[in-house]
Order: sequence, then C-alpha cells, then structure tokens
Amino acid sequence: MTDHAATTLGRLNHVGVATPSIERSIALYRDLLGATVIGEPFDLPAQGVKVCFIDTPNTQIELIEPYDDSSPIAGFLRKNPAGGQHHVCFEVPDIQVAVADLKAKGATVLGEPRIGAHGTPIVFVHPKDMGGMLVELMETPAHD
Repeated sequence: MTDHAATTLGRLNHVGVATPSIERSIALYRDLLGATVIGEPFDLPAQGVKVCFIDTPNTQIELIEPYDDSSPIAGFLRKNPAGGQHHVCFEVPDIQVAVADLKAKGATVLGEPRIGAHGTPIVFVHPKDMGGMLVELMETPAHD
C-alpha cells in the first residue's frame, strides 16, 4: 500500500433494508415484485441482526431484522416503524486502503473493519460525510 493509494468505488453490491419482519418483507418482494431468488434468512450475532438476501438481476436487497432492542437496526426501526432503506453497499478492492484513504480525507469511518454478511471485511461511512446516506463499503468477495 502506498501513501497515495485512493479508494476505488466498485459495483453496488446491495441495498440494505431494515424491517421489523424478514418473513413479511420476503412476501412483499416475492408477491408484489416477483422475486424468485430468495436466500435463507441467517443470524449475524456479532451485529445483533438476522439477514436475508434477495437477488435481483444486477444487485441484491439485504433484508435486516433486529434480534432485540439493543440492535443498531432497532434504533432505526424506532424512527421508521415500517422499516425502509437503511444503507447502500459498494464494493472496494481493498478495505484497508479504503479506510486509510477516507480517514485521510476527513471522513468518519464507523468502527474498524469487521466481517459482514458476505464473509468479507466491511465498514460504514457516516451519513454526514455521504450526503445524508449511510454507506457500507465491503471488500470485493474473492468469488466475484
């Protein structure tokens, strides 16, 4: 890594949607929009959530349901009881380069890189630095 390494924005990996019920949300995407490729919901205990991915032709929808009131998603749902768009996730080639570059440019990176739902390192960038939108950056999965 050089001192001049810069973040390279990759493809939109997914749109995160907070929901009080993954099962109800799956039904909406399946019955109203015709989604056919729907993953099995699974738990992410370290993040206090259950997630489920719905494939679209060019990206995924990540449904996120909180375990309990201590989950970060629970706070979002208190403000938005029906749920809604929580974040967008873009791929980057190297999460460490992206974090160093963003911090050097004065952006607020929320926490240290950790393993996300796709099994690769992720970080979030504060909405105040991204035009009011929470942005997740994830290292491009090796299989892509």
